[in-house]
Amino acid sequence: MSDSPLLPDRHPQGDFFVCDIFDAAPKGDIGSMEHPIFSLATKPDTRVRRYENGGVTIEVKPSVDGLATVHDRDVLIYCISQLIRAMDDGREISPVVRFQASDLLKATNRMTTGRGYALLKGAMERLAGTRISTNIATGGQETFETFGLIERASIVRETREGRMQEVEIKLSDWLFNAVCAQEVLTLSPNYFRLRKPLERRIYELARKHCGRQPEWRIGLEKLQRKCGSGSTTREFRRLVSKIAEEDERHGYMPDYEIRFLEEADMLVVRSRGTVAAEVTDEVTIPPLDPEVYDLARGAAPGWDIRMIEAEWRTWATEAPKNPEMAFLGFCRKWQERRGAPR
Repeated sequence: MSDSPLLPDRHPQGDFFVCDIFDAAPKGDIGSMEHPIFSLATKPDTRVRRYENGGVTIEVKPSVDGLATVHDRDVLIYCISQLIRAMDDGREISPVVRFQASDLLKATNRMTTGRGYALLKGAMERLAGTRISTNIATGGQETFETFGLIERASIVRETREGRMQEVEIKLSDWLFNAVCAQEVLTLSPNYFRLRKPLERRIYELARKHCGRQPEWRIGLEKLQRKCGSGSTTREFRRLVSKIAEEDERHGYMPDYEIRFLEEADMLVVRSRGTVAAEVTDEVTIPPLDPEVYDLARGAAPGWDIRMIEAEWRTWATEAPKNPEMAFLGFCRKWQERRGAPR
């Protein structure tokens, strides 16, 4: 519809990035989808926030530039997506991700004007400046850590007009561990067309908690805590109700139908049945070339290669372009993490 609340698709189907850059479906890490790490504010948010739930404690401290925002998270989603795609293709990955700035702007439905590049610089500054202290477990390890969302960001090349060309970002160990452990979920590309930070946050929570279930419900008070909203309860109720009303009118929220029950002060999320398969669902990977098993035994000496293959097929989130290379990469990671079998 022409009056849809969604942002326009700034880079429609047919642009080269659709099949090349975002052949990697957008992915978000589960830890920051579950917990209110990012600010919903559109102006610098300098509050220190503390959140506790189920034994998990998070304290988020801003820099002078303010907390990283929900929209700043686009940078992390893009980096995570590229790393997961590389893993699925059997390529080695590291916490350092290098990319063309224009690719990120297009893939996340941002403007490629001078303002778009300026906003990207600001996002990287806030991501590097926001400090988190937490005991969230990633990759099967629980430690109390203090870290930035990214360790550093650098512009490798700039055009004469001052626009970024090549950008290099080093992710925090916490976030990189989540990627290596596949603690991620696929997001709808239309996530990047949601205008309001609260819309994006509600979608993230729906994706995490509703998933592919028919329905998920959450009370307003708990929803406000999970969103990290600094609004009054009355104002937060009004904002949530407006999103639910617009979704009922336009059906614009990706993957999920959003409704608000005023009499129960509760948000109701219903799946539209459009969520893609994840780790827990079956992914069809063709039989491997028999010759790859000898190479796999060299990559993970002493291990039962068929057992590792079964684990790999269960772990895969999508069919890789080169299954043999992807399997060998999985075997190498297996050996690195576990060492020789006992």
